Amino acid sequence: MNLDDERIEYAVSHTEILRPPRQTLSTFGATNIYYYLVTEPSYRDFGEGEGETVVREGRVLAERPRVVTPAYLVNMEGFGEHAKRYLEMVTREHGPHAPGIFYGYRNEPKEMNIVSSDMSTVVRKLEEEIDKEGGPLTTIIKGVDELWDVSLLKFIFDMTSYSLGSNVIELGRRGLLDVDRSGIPLDARRSIERLFSLVKKGELEPSALKMELERWGLFEEYEDRFLWLFR
Repeated sequence: MNLDDERIEYAVSHTEILRPPRQTLSTFGATNIYYYLVTEPSYRDFGEGEGETVVREGRVLAERPRVVTPAYLVNMEGFGEHAKRYLEMVTREHGPHAPGIFYGYRNEPKEMNIVSSDMSTVVRKLEEEIDKEGGPLTTIIKGVDELWDVSLLKFIFDMTSYSLGSNVIELGRRGLLDVDRSGIPLDARRSIERLFSLVKKGELEPSALKMELERWGLFEEYEDRFLWLFR
């Protein structure tokens, strides 16, 4: 194990969700989570910053969970060769059309402040503020200063795992995990219909729709309808 791996493992093992959100990720819509990520300043290792706490604020925007298949993921951009090899292994083991749930996230950092108080005092004040505002989707995360983004990712991973069970049940109840003869989940068919509607209204670029159709291997099936949008 190299030094970077050791530092990441350290950050993961020293990340703690001090106040989790009071709701899980929404199954049929986006979820907006506001976070406070508190850390001891990295310069404390040099004998400075005693009694100080670093507070980072921001939002994690979780997209509506989507039902995907290994065949779909193979066609997505942004995966390296190792990831693609792993997806090929999954395809061989479970089949190209085995449904799974894909979660997309976006981090929007807001600000960072160094507070002249110890961490327990800062956390207590943050909790009082959250209780006063009544925000069910606000969280407090204790992380590692130099690798705070790893701590945030650990929170995202835990939040996803916590929400997965209820999301699967709700999607299954509506039949959205069912796969048709072409190997396409019902949820994906409905998503494509939403994209066609958005393009027709001028709220989405046609290229985004075309890319989604190609990822599912469905462009030929929808080609006439897609070209009709330009008439």
